[in-house]
Amino acid sequence: MAGAIMFIFLFVLFLVVVLFIKGIIVVRQAEAVIVERLGKFHRVLGSGLHFIVPVFDTIRIFRLDGRYRKRIDLRELVMDFPPQPVITHDNVTMQVDSVIYYQISDPGKASYEIEDLSLAIRQLAITNLRNVMGEMDLDETLTSRERVNTKLRIVLDEATDKWGVKVTRVELKNISPPHEIEEAMAKQMKAERERRATVTEAEGIKRSQILRAEGERDSAVANAEGDKQATILRAEAEAAAIEKVAIANADAIRVVFKGIHDGRPTKGLIAIKYLEALEKIADAKSAKVFIPYEATGILGAVASIGEILKEKNASSEE
Repeated sequence: MAGAIMFIFLFVLFLVVVLFIKGIIVVRQAEAVIVERLGKFHRVLGSGLHFIVPVFDTIRIFRLDGRYRKRIDLRELVMDFPPQPVITHDNVTMQVDSVIYYQISDPGKASYEIEDLSLAIRQLAITNLRNVMGEMDLDETLTSRERVNTKLRIVLDEATDKWGVKVTRVELKNISPPHEIEEAMAKQMKAERERRATVTEAEGIKRSQILRAEGERDSAVANAEGDKQATILRAEAEAAAIEKVAIANADAIRVVFKGIHDGRPTKGLIAIKYLEALEKIADAKSAKVFIPYEATGILGAVASIGEILKEKNASSEE
């Protein structure tokens, strides 16, 4: 009897130890565990050591990306989409490859509000991607990726908020238009590059011509300024030379006049010098000789000199 009681006691003790060990749960960092008590939501276990009541408490299975898990990853998750056909506003069909970054902010809502969270996000993203890009033309979709990314992120974040999910980023990895559109775009880009090259070359030639014209203008101005300065200097030199010659002539005339004045010349001497001057004038090539009116007085003086000479010759003969 005592042995049976001891066996029952040890069995119960063993069960208690097993249940106690089974009730210990360690949750790692950036993870969460949903605990249900008797089939009803009880609490969310964060990172650390926890104890649940065996049999009464169970861990809810969480479905993500087609797989069932007991632990919910709270880190930022990445969802890659295969290329999806999208029709633009101008009826061009192209393939769009995108990726979504999201994070579970409320594990309770993510577990109970949606059956397959990843599938729901994927389908929602594809639908909104087609809606957003369907409102844009082809050129706009190719040049406005950032605007498409921002608009998609806002729409998806609002739609997934009730699921306890925060959409952090949406990126369009690749946009592939049809082959004929790609060829037309390549030709357009080539033509644009050639146009830019032509414009750049023309601008260079224009700038070169402007610089050359400016250089020639500056050179002409400098040459004109130099000629002006040279002319001014030459004129100043000639004026100085003329002034010096005039001063020298004036000095010479002053010396001659002073010599004549000091020698006290007679009218006869002056008349003879005047006649000598007239003789030199008469020897010139000109056929006409103009005698000033004042010369009549000097000629009278010459006549007087002739009479004086005649009287001296007569007296000498007597």
